Amino acid sequence: MPSAVEDDWSDSDDEISSEVETAVLLGIPDGTVEKETDIQDAAVSRIGGHPAMLPSREPSFSCSQCKNCSYPMELLVQVWCPFEDSPMDRALYIWGCSRSACQRKDGSLRAWRALRYNVEYAAKLAKKLAKKQVQQKTLQPVKAAPTTNPFSMQAAFTPSLFGLGDQVFGQPASAIEDEPEDTSDTESVTSESSEHSSIIAVVSATIDDSPWRAAPSFPPIYLSTISEYLPPQPKTKIPQSAHIDDLADDDSKGGKDVSWAFEPYENSLEVDSVFDRFTKRVSNTGEQCLRYELKGIPLPFSSDKVFDRLFPVPAQDPLPVTKAAFKVVPAVRRSYSTASIPSCPVCKTARVFECQLMPNLINVLRISIKDDDAQELTDAQRMNAVRDVLQKKTASDKRGMEWGTCMIFSCEKDCCLDDHDSDREAKECWREEFVLVQWDD
Repeated sequence: MPSAVEDDWSDSDDEISSEVETAVLLGIPDGTVEKETDIQDAAVSRIGGHPAMLPSREPSFSCSQCKNCSYPMELLVQVWCPFEDSPMDRALYIWGCSRSACQRKDGSLRAWRALRYNVEYAAKLAKKLAKKQVQQKTLQPVKAAPTTNPFSMQAAFTPSLFGLGDQVFGQPASAIEDEPEDTSDTESVTSESSEHSSIIAVVSATIDDSPWRAAPSFPPIYLSTISEYLPPQPKTKIPQSAHIDDLADDDSKGGKDVSWAFEPYENSLEVDSVFDRFTKRVSNTGEQCLRYELKGIPLPFSSDKVFDRLFPVPAQDPLPVTKAAFKVVPAVRRSYSTASIPSCPVCKTARVFECQLMPNLINVLRISIKDDDAQELTDAQRMNAVRDVLQKKTASDKRGMEWGTCMIFSCEKDCCLDDHDSDREAKECWREEFVLVQWDD
C-alpha cells in the first residue's frame, strides 16, 4: 500500500470555523418599545418613536423640520453613545423627511448631537485620574483600562474590544470600576446606589405638552447592538515557493481584522464594484439598520459624487505621447479622506465619521407602519388593502424614503462650548452635525 502524501491544501481547508470580528457595531431592530419609562429614557436607543430629549431645556422644534418643505420630519433613530472617559452623557438624533418631493435633496435628513454633564460620573472619572497620577509618582505599574465601546454597555458583556452581544443600547456600564479601589463601607453603599444614575440619563421632563409629541412618528422599536463578524476568506492552493505579504499581520488592534477598511478602491470602468462590495458586506448581517464606528471609515453605497468626495482620485503622472515610450499605468487606487467634510462650526475642529444608516432601516420603518395600521383594520379592510397593492392602485405621491445610506460626521472633540461664550465649557448643548447621503438609484 503506498504511503500517504501530505498536501499543503485540501478541500477541507476552505472550511474555517472562526469568523473575523471587526471594529464595527451593528444596530438591529429588537421589538416594539412598549414601556413608557423606556420611551422617556434618553439612554434607550430606538428606531422611530418620539425623541427622548437629553438636554434639560427642550430644543427648538424647528430642529426636526425639513430644510426643503419646512414640514416636521420623522425621527429615524436615536442612539445613546457617550464617549469613553467623558463626563458628558451623549445621544445622537437623526431625522428624515419621507415626502416624495424632498427626496434626493440636501436637508431632507438631519442629525443632532446632545450632551449633558453628568456630575456623579465626572466625580468617578476625577477619582480614577487622581489614582493614576499617584501611581505614576510612586513609579507603580498602572493597569491599562480595557478599551470599551462607545455605547457604555455593562463590562460583563464586553469580553473583548467591541464584544457586545445582543443587548439594547444604553444598559448601565461599569467601566470606571475596572480598577480595584480602596473604599470605605460608606463609599461602597453610595457607589451602588449612584451607579445607575451616573450612567443612564433618564429624561427629567417629558414632552407631553410640547410640539414634539404632536410631530409625525413611526412606531418605536428597540435598537440593539451586535459586533460585526465576517466569514473568513477561503484558502486557495498556492505553490510552496510563493511568498505572500499579508496586510492583516500588521494589525495592531488586538487581533481585529481592520485591513478591509484601509483597502483602497480601484478606479475602473467595470460594473459598480463599490455597490458590489457594499451588498456583499451587508449580506453577512442583512438585518442591520445602523453601522457605528467612531473615527472609522464609512461603507460607501455606490460610485457617485459622494464616493468621489470621500475617496478622491489621486493625482496621476501624465501618459507618454510618443510611440517609443511605452509605459504600463497601474489602476488608480483610492484612499479615504475627510478633507472635504466641513469642520465643526463651533470649535473649528475636524469632523470624523461616526455612523451610517442602512437601507434595511427603511424596510423596518415601512413594516412597522403596516403592522401598526393593521391592528386598527377589519378583515375586509385588510383584504382590500392587499388587493389595491396587487393591482397597483397606490397613490403616485405616496410617502417614502429613497436613500441608500446616510452618513453622519460629528465633531472629533465632541465640543460643548457655551452658545454666548465660545471660550467657556457648557454643562449641556445641542449641536447639528454634518450629513452625507447616497441616494438609491
